[in-house]
Amino acid sequence: MLTLILAESALETVPEEIQNHPSILKQARAKGKRPNQIILDRSYHHHAMLKLPNNEKRGRPDIVHFSLLSALGTPLNLEGLLKVYVHTIANYVIDVNPKVRLPRNYNRFVGLMEQLFQYGRVPPKSREPLLKLEKKTLKELITQVNPVYVLAFTRKGKMQTLEKAVSKLAEKENSAVIVGGFPHGSFSEETLKLADETACIDPETLDAWTVTSRVIYEYERAIHLPERRLKQLCKK
Repeated sequence: MLTLILAESALETVPEEIQNHPSILKQARAKGKRPNQIILDRSYHHHAMLKLPNNEKRGRPDIVHFSLLSALGTPLNLEGLLKVYVHTIANYVIDVNPKVRLPRNYNRFVGLMEQLFQYGRVPPKSREPLLKLEKKTLKELITQVNPVYVLAFTRKGKMQTLEKAVSKLAEKENSAVIVGGFPHGSFSEETLKLADETACIDPETLDAWTVTSRVIYEYERAIHLPERRLKQLCKK
């Protein structure tokens, strides 16, 4: 079983300190929502965001969108061997039901996230939500998941091939991998301390969805999942 955590992700509602900025108010009116109910997005809110601390790491919900699509459609998830969480830069955690089918359209995804932040779950009144939001730190999440081994991918990590790094994940019965869900910058020191090991797998900074898809595929190969699935097909 592999737990994937998109950490410090650039997904949040508009913070209080910029809710009165003209670009925020304009989009809120267009959506018929209050400023604190819309998702921060650099494509629309760039000038307002310049006033925010760590603004280079914020306002990129598309990273979470692409990464989740890359993860949830994999054979590993279809086999029930993958659990995905999104930890946000504002210390919220999204518990992603493996059966959720996220919209491919970005605007519909943002609308879904706005609903999630407003009601805390999607669907709002479901006893078994497909998405659930809780105020929680990354440390609290890892304590909850209780993996025997945690690997974080970062440019500051030990240089090694992806195959070698993932082989260590596959050796454990319950392991977790941390991938940054932000566009620029590095993990906080608090996040790095939560990992048993850090790995740098390329001289260039790779997109989160690229790392996500490659890690999952290497993990599938390490546990021989492609062969197992093909054998099942041959038996039918």
